[in-house]
Amino acid sequence: MAKKRQTFGKIQRERERAEKRARKQEKKEERKAAALAAAETPHGDELGPGTPEEPSDPEQAGVASGDAADSSHDPV
Repeated sequence: MAKKRQTFGKIQRERERAEKRARKQEKKEERKAAALAAAETPHGDELGPGTPEEPSDPEQAGVASGDAADSSHDPV
């Protein structure tokens, strides 16, 4: 009986399939890592600029500290 041969076409298809599975697994791991990173992010970082600690508006900076706004209008 003659030995069956594997054609180059079949080898190429198998290689492409394996590469596609590897890319799919990488994407899955990236999505998983992104979701994990988003879950670990504290809620304060999501606000960005303009948080009460660092107001982006100069007028809010005086109001946020409270000292500058209250001392100038104190009728004593």
